[in-house]
Amino acid sequence: MNAVLQKRKAFPFSLDPRSGVPVYRQIIDQVTGGIAAGALAPGDQLPTVRQLAVDLSINPNTVIRAYRELEIRGVLETEQGTGTFISNQKMRLDEAERQRSLNQLIGDFMARAGSAGFTAEELIEQLQAMQSDGAKKRR
Repeated sequence: MNAVLQKRKAFPFSLDPRSGVPVYRQIIDQVTGGIAAGALAPGDQLPTVRQLAVDLSINPNTVIRAYRELEIRGVLETEQGTGTFISNQKMRLDEAERQRSLNQLIGDFMARAGSAGFTAEELIEQLQAMQSDGAKKRR
């Protein structure tokens, strides 16, 4: 592994027990979201099953379920004795699945943000700022 990957900060996983979303789904969503946002890149190592379970105070079987589903999708690769890494493969979703997933994420996001008192305009401004910050970091 090269020095750049070794110096990257560990990806911050967090759970929201009040969201109604199953814990394994939250882990999957955070990994795929981290990849989409550029916070996780191919070759990045994820915490071990045991470590993530301890960090999040959850059953290791929940982490195994999330990692296994991500492996099936081609998002993760597990190397016996070495660890679990972000795959070099692009995530494969058909257009209908992508649109369904995006609609669900936006609906959840808008509901949570609205209940916290944020307007759609504030969210759009913040997303645009994050996008431009991400573009600057990639240059």
